[in-house]
Amino acid sequence: MFVRTASERDLAAVRALLVETWHATYDAIYGVERVAEITDDWHSIASLKARLTRPNSEFLLADDGKRLGGMAFAAATTDPKIVLLNQLYVHPSCQRQGIGRALLEEVEASFPEAHTLRLEVEEANTVAIAFYRSNGFLPTGKTADCGGRSGLPALIFEKTIG
Repeated sequence: MFVRTASERDLAAVRALLVETWHATYDAIYGVERVAEITDDWHSIASLKARLTRPNSEFLLADDGKRLGGMAFAAATTDPKIVLLNQLYVHPSCQRQGIGRALLEEVEASFPEAHTLRLEVEEANTVAIAFYRSNGFLPTGKTADCGGRSGLPALIFEKTIG
């Protein structure tokens, strides 16, 4: 898989990847109906399209020419030294193949002025927590509103970069 920038022609495939990955990851935590509600909102074509034109951001895909294996979206905060990794998802059939690490490395390289990479992760998502810890992230706090509009609690992790 190679990492590249997303384009509008990718959005249907990105949505399909996110819906499948979210159900595989979160159905046991939130239930099928709640996951469907979240993916219909957060991962709609309109929501994904808005990310393509967001200033100071990177929307990346892991692609082998036949299918998408993963995606990442990160954006600088009001403080350009802090970047928020909003999304990093790898299709369940592609996990543990270095795709998440490749996406993460490209996110870090995309923000050379940044010193901190921050993310929010569901506390019950132990696989993601282990991945982030193995890639140098440390817990720094909690939020009661993951993503700023979900009402879902999450852990906050940070990594020093640059």
